[in-house]
Amino acid sequence: MAACPTFETERLRLRPFREGDIEPFLTMMTTPEVRHSLRITDEIDRDQAWAGMATALGQWELRNSGHWALELTDTGEFIGRAGTQRPERQDWPGLEIGWTIHPDHWSRGYATEAGRAAVDWAFANHHDPILYSLILPDNDPSQAVARKLGFTLSETRVMDWYPDEAHGIWVLPRPK
Repeated sequence: MAACPTFETERLRLRPFREGDIEPFLTMMTTPEVRHSLRITDEIDRDQAWAGMATALGQWELRNSGHWALELTDTGEFIGRAGTQRPERQDWPGLEIGWTIHPDHWSRGYATEAGRAAVDWAFANHHDPILYSLILPDNDPSQAVARKLGFTLSETRVMDWYPDEAHGIWVLPRPK
């Protein structure tokens, strides 16, 4: 078992989710831009937001992976989530790096900064030879972040857990 670590990058604090994050997390997840990027239904509510935060913390305990809450170090403002995950899904390819930033903070390099921290943490704390990022084909901003982090598109396929649309499977091999 492992607890979610806390650390800082140049501008961000990556920390465990806490109860007070529910409102800003729900606000981020219900923005039209995030809902479209992640194909979140209109029905997302506090219960689902709470479950998402609890899932992130639970993965840390069970698999030494999970998403961090992201806050700006200078103000403490919650701006998103990022990290690693390996959910229990039949056709999940492996340890994934992911990020979601509130649209008010897009185009400032926060996703890349958090993604880089997650990649570095994953390679330092896991033995996986490849990291993955699953990105929908029309999510150009996330694809740009993946490229900046060194990921390349390996394939596009429909996943059993999301049969409505194909995902791009982006890969990043462990550095030699």
